[in-house]
Amino acid sequence: MSQTLRLSIAQMTSTNRHEGNIAWMEEAAAQAAEDGAQMLALPEASGLVNKDRDDALRLVVDHDADPFIAACRAAAAKHGLWIQTGSTPVKGPDGVDGPRFLNHGDMIDPDGRIVAGYDKIHLFDIHLDGKPPTGESRRYGPGRRAVLADTPWGPAGLAICYDLRFPQLFRDYGQRGATLLFVPSAFTVPTGRAHWEVLLRARAIENGAFVIASAQVGKHDDGRVTYGHSMVVSPWGEVLVDMGSDGPGLRTVDLNLDEVAAARRQIPSLQNGRDYSFDD
Repeated sequence: MSQTLRLSIAQMTSTNRHEGNIAWMEEAAAQAAEDGAQMLALPEASGLVNKDRDDALRLVVDHDADPFIAACRAAAAKHGLWIQTGSTPVKGPDGVDGPRFLNHGDMIDPDGRIVAGYDKIHLFDIHLDGKPPTGESRRYGPGRRAVLADTPWGPAGLAICYDLRFPQLFRDYGQRGATLLFVPSAFTVPTGRAHWEVLLRARAIENGAFVIASAQVGKHDDGRVTYGHSMVVSPWGEVLVDMGSDGPGLRTVDLNLDEVAAARRQIPSLQNGRDYSFDD
């Protein structure tokens, strides 16, 4: 296993058309390569942010035909980069109200090959006081499989946004040896202010792994506003990168994978768990 990962983490304000997001990604990939990065991590919905259902239905296609995924594969091969695509909507199973999408992310190797793909398991169906329900499950179908991607820096656990609130997924990844945990996101501003950093740090500390959380930021074409604060957190819970909320950008950081083993040696909670029962 390689002991150092030079990572570029992106922060985007994705648009409601693939073309603009592809152009931004291509520039980010070129900058990451110029910075000497080995991997580029993108946010949730990096390929498309569009809450207009009818418009989105005209744009979203099957995974194999998706233009953003194809562009990421080409950029990875052009620059010799690993790219974690964050996520983008692709066609999924029909639901009660008609066609639904999958919130899908890929891990792409430097030859442009997809080595792992993940569909968001936990859908953002919440009810904040004073705001309408989010109802992600009306537009998206849930994923069914947790996914570990093989990388030169160890297994990488794939997750997306709301998955962050389900620690059992990350514990399963940690117990299966994950050294990297990806949480590309498009957090709302209220939930971001209240919960984003503390949840990311908790997942890192609980599992002794690096958490890589690329984020959407600012006001989007479809009217939504996202929190930003793309972060990288160490296995000890230290925030190594916080990109704030000023706008899109790219930050490159070196991750020492020896810190994973050191954290797990000092606090071996992945091995210290015990079975228990509830009294009826």
